Amino acid sequence: MIIVDRALRKLEEDGRPLRVAMVGAGFMAKGIANQIINSVPGMRLVVIANRTLANAERCYADAGVAPMRPRSVMELEDAIRAGRASVCEDFTWATDAEGIDCVVEVTGAVEFGAQVILRAIEHGRHVVTMNAEVDGTVGSILKAYADRQGVILSGSDGDQPGVEMNLYRFVRGIGLTPLVMGNIKGLQDPYRNPDTQRGFAEKWGQRPEMVTSFADGTKMCFEQAIVANATGMRVLQRGMSNGLAWPGHVDELTRHYDIDELRQHGGAVDYVVGAKPGPGVYCMAAHDDPKQRHYLNLYKLGEGPLYSFYTPYHLCHFELPFSVARVVLFGDPVLQPLAGPTVEVVTVAKTDLAAGTVLDGIGGFHVFGTAENAGPARRERLLPMGLSEGAVLRRTVRKDAVLTYDDVTLPAGRLVDRLRREQDARFPVPGEPVAEPVA
Repeated sequence: MIIVDRALRKLEEDGRPLRVAMVGAGFMAKGIANQIINSVPGMRLVVIANRTLANAERCYADAGVAPMRPRSVMELEDAIRAGRASVCEDFTWATDAEGIDCVVEVTGAVEFGAQVILRAIEHGRHVVTMNAEVDGTVGSILKAYADRQGVILSGSDGDQPGVEMNLYRFVRGIGLTPLVMGNIKGLQDPYRNPDTQRGFAEKWGQRPEMVTSFADGTKMCFEQAIVANATGMRVLQRGMSNGLAWPGHVDELTRHYDIDELRQHGGAVDYVVGAKPGPGVYCMAAHDDPKQRHYLNLYKLGEGPLYSFYTPYHLCHFELPFSVARVVLFGDPVLQPLAGPTVEVVTVAKTDLAAGTVLDGIGGFHVFGTAENAGPARRERLLPMGLSEGAVLRRTVRKDAVLTYDDVTLPAGRLVDRLRREQDARFPVPGEPVAEPVA
């Protein structure tokens, strides 16, 4: 950010602002629009695409801008050249139009988000996404597509995975070895549903399903999975710490972890509930040089062998514009998979479910997601949570059962299923079979 802010001001002074298209117009998109329009020099939000056009217009209106409604991609391109803000219903206008430097994907959906990201990549656009669910399901293959096109697909600063990756890079940069990347939650109850979360959602202007995915741990598991996939880390057990309550300060977690176990796993992603300072992120790291351990002790980080680093906040939409600038100006992705997944998010029943049930997916009444290492997930043919929406149960399953591909019939014709098959074939887990869905 120290470099990015000056680079953006220089673009503003030179009259060469970055031009951003955004797909999605929900709660987070409103914040992003307001941030770019009113607080970020050197950047312009030139178009918002959303299936409900009025919501896209509201994003602009809340930020003090009256957008136009172009009637074609050609008119949109004219508006971009003229510096006019626009809205459109067809997301392909935003991904295809000339003059776009980066597409910001904030759809909050797996199938639709995958469509947007792939289309933008195929048209030579950099993409910054806040969609951990897409990344945790098919992020590795989408990055492969981006690499082939010579563009960057990146997660975002501000969201907890991006904050964790910035902390990870900082800690590595000063010579320590990160061994735990953790997420501090205030609540964890896998059986929450849209009814239990409706009041909170209405208070903050969010969808009950989105709030449910926070409360039941699914969102957090996707966030930790994509951090694992970006660092090569794993989970110590299915579900990570499974809701470990830690009412003290995060620094005290240095005594909770076994450093030898962490080293054996190559590092682990994890989470705790209730630790201070929440709702931040933490890193537990080791240093192999006794001379430097002496200095760390002098600087009040303790005697080791684990040292605690943390960021006490995550500011989501406030920081996303910096991600765009990092990607476009410096070729510096915030977060992306190293290769194939090391951690998956698999599907667990929230309640007893009868054969024939059409699963409602992320943030619903039927299932929640939990983190599992890629090897066991592949070996046991566990159903990725990102593929669960719309799947039809072939048999009755009991509460807390982990669903497999054999338990469901997936919807026909989805892009995300095709991408998942490509990903599994391209990035096999050593010694594990490729999981094929049941027809």
